[in-house]
Amino acid sequence: MVTVPETYGLGPIKVTAIADGKVDMVARLTGSGYSVSGCSGGGGVSSDGGGGVGFSCGEGPAATINDAMSLKVVDVQDAVAVLRIKPAG
Repeated sequence: MVTVPETYGLGPIKVTAIADGKVDMVARLTGSGYSVSGCSGGGGVSSDGGGGVGFSCGEGPAATINDAMSLKVVDVQDAVAVLRIKPAG
């Protein structure tokens, strides 16, 4: 799990799978909205009844999440991935 600043609107990000050059992740929403640009993602409801989202990103340009966070998949090899998370902009 990767803990991110609360200003990003997400709880800790958990990697659920690494396969075929993509990293699948889930996170609990801590804000009132959710947006993702640059990788596939959608909303849902987590098993604990809180709001949660799942998204999948491959190597390439950084994705922007909630207009606040930049997430880039730097490298994927077998079942290991390198992610770069920083403020958007």
